[in-house]
Amino acid sequence: MVRCTLVNSTRSQALFIALAADALLGDPPNAWHPVVRLGGWMRLGERLAPTGNAARLGWGALWLAGGIVITGGIARLVPRYALAQGLIASTLLAYRGLDRAVGEVQAALEADDLHEARRLLSWHLVSRATDDLSADEVAAAAIESLAENLSDSLIAPALAYLVGGLPGMAIYRLTNTADAMWGYHNERYEHLGKAAAQLDDALNLVPARLTAVLITLAAQLVNGQGATAWRTAWRDAGRTASPNAGWPMAALAGALATTLTKRDHYSLGDGARIPDAALIGEARALARVAVVLLGAGLVGGVVRLGGHPSAMCTTKPTKGTKAEAFPAHVSDVYHEAHEGHEGRTISGCG
Repeated sequence: MVRCTLVNSTRSQALFIALAADALLGDPPNAWHPVVRLGGWMRLGERLAPTGNAARLGWGALWLAGGIVITGGIARLVPRYALAQGLIASTLLAYRGLDRAVGEVQAALEADDLHEARRLLSWHLVSRATDDLSADEVAAAAIESLAENLSDSLIAPALAYLVGGLPGMAIYRLTNTADAMWGYHNERYEHLGKAAAQLDDALNLVPARLTAVLITLAAQLVNGQGATAWRTAWRDAGRTASPNAGWPMAALAGALATTLTKRDHYSLGDGARIPDAALIGEARALARVAVVLLGAGLVGGVVRLGGHPSAMCTTKPTKGTKAEAFPAHVSDVYHEAHEGHEGRTISGCG
């Protein structure tokens, strides 16, 4: 019974270490970045894929399943000490890289360099064409990407780790990377990526909504707009094609009292504030508070588990733990992992 509690407490400790390491150190070099390796696995699968819709549908599912087995197996080899687990887990988080990428777009807009802002947005954050976007559309896209990837690159892998340990986290990253590379409605990927897209949607159902809750709490603490953030998320989340992306994006739109619009696709929120560089800065500040809230929750979990050894063990087995990807990391990591692929970047929000 005590063994079970210690395992869960260690996961909370390890995840806190992972958050701190990601915040302080950022991404490791591409040469040994795990997301790059996951992207390589998916590229190999595409090269070997058969022709024919039915064959590609089955191949995509089998290749993903094989990757899950291999990835989970490798992750199980990491020693179950909090420091070791945390340092490895940090390489599967991408908050610092995400914030840096959004900050670069913000800086370009502050310098009135719309061309550079468009280039950075396209390189780091979205797959949509950016050449004709106005300054407010660039700012809105950066805010949307920040919101969605707060879920995809931080909250979701963190939850996967708490539920399934490092294998669960690695499997999530693989699935999310597979969806980023294969999850498109076009002739090339419609069938090959169907299994990845559906599994990614399922794995993100809870994290996306939890991210909206964290944004709501952060908004209440920062500017008193928590009620508006949640009301907007509840009302507008279903306006996106994804069953998940709309939750954090709409919550952030409400928190900022703005309207986030993707041309010919959706409009989230009904605030009058025009997205600009300053609003990106406010969005980043809210995201930081949400991350702090996550970290505080982990600290609280460690204290509670340590102080009440039986609380987490009365209904759980004492033997082992059940094991259970974001579009890949930002910037160079993404492009390394997805070399040769047009399509989504960090956000998947287009």
